[in-house]
Amino acid sequence: MSVDRPLLRSPFTDPAINDSHRAALRSIARVVDETATPTPPEEALEHTAEQLEQGSVLVLTGAGVSTDSGIPDYRGPRGSLSRHRPMTYQEFCHDPAASQRYWARSFVGWREMDVAAPNRTHYALVELERAGHLQGLITQNVDGLHRAAGSGNLLHLHGDLDTVMCLDCGHREDRRLFSERLEAANPGYLESIVLDPTMVNPDGDVTLPQSAVDRFRMIGCLRCGSVRLKPDVVYFGEPVPADRKQQARDLLDVAASLLVVGSSLAVMSGYRFILDAQRQGKKVSVINGGPGRADGRVDVLWRTPVAPAFDALLDALSL
Repeated sequence: MSVDRPLLRSPFTDPAINDSHRAALRSIARVVDETATPTPPEEALEHTAEQLEQGSVLVLTGAGVSTDSGIPDYRGPRGSLSRHRPMTYQEFCHDPAASQRYWARSFVGWREMDVAAPNRTHYALVELERAGHLQGLITQNVDGLHRAAGSGNLLHLHGDLDTVMCLDCGHREDRRLFSERLEAANPGYLESIVLDPTMVNPDGDVTLPQSAVDRFRMIGCLRCGSVRLKPDVVYFGEPVPADRKQQARDLLDVAASLLVVGSSLAVMSGYRFILDAQRQGKKVSVINGGPGRADGRVDVLWRTPVAPAFDALLDALSL
């Protein structure tokens, strides 16, 4: 959900909204640097394979799992934050121009997300689950690729893009049906846009010229007619729903250990899992291609692209 504004601008006069918006911007802007020495690769493979062999592992995934499916991450070397910043929840809900901009961009960009296919890391996690090594999987991603790959005990911590919800009456609509309605209201719009698929952001939108945004026609809720519609995902500046937080806590409580894959853990909703797991005395391992917020705290820090790591893990476990 990108927006073209200076990073620290806070346009809201309501103090509470303004404070939440500023906090969201700080979270987006957080820089994650190298703070720890990675575990030697062969040792990291050995320890992570042993962790999986012991079973009941809870896996937490981030955007780095989906980069091989053509979906960029946020903070990697070619991450989307280098060219845009996500829209905050406060902007989306309280700035009609911002929500108009999002839906115009998402109408175009979501199609690239919708045709993305699971990659070998998604399928490796399914194999590990079916072999009894995983207790469950929590993903911070909103692309739906773990579900498409066949993961069973799966929690979408930040929601997913497959559902649109009305902020006024709560009605929910399948994203594909919603997209069909948008297309009917905007004949010829998609054909008029020249899209570089590599520029689609992890949240499903893509930068468009203001002229294209201006001529986009938004539609209303099927139940109440409101145009205050939002993808059912957690934006920066928006809390994870309480029931989903509890589901995540329950998954961690019954797990023997935690394995983080493809995440910098830059936002608190992800980083909290490391803190909670360590309070419970559980082993924490990280497989990630770049630096992470929790690197100095974990037991195993495997600095590697995630796909080759899982190829090696499957071999080590004879799967």
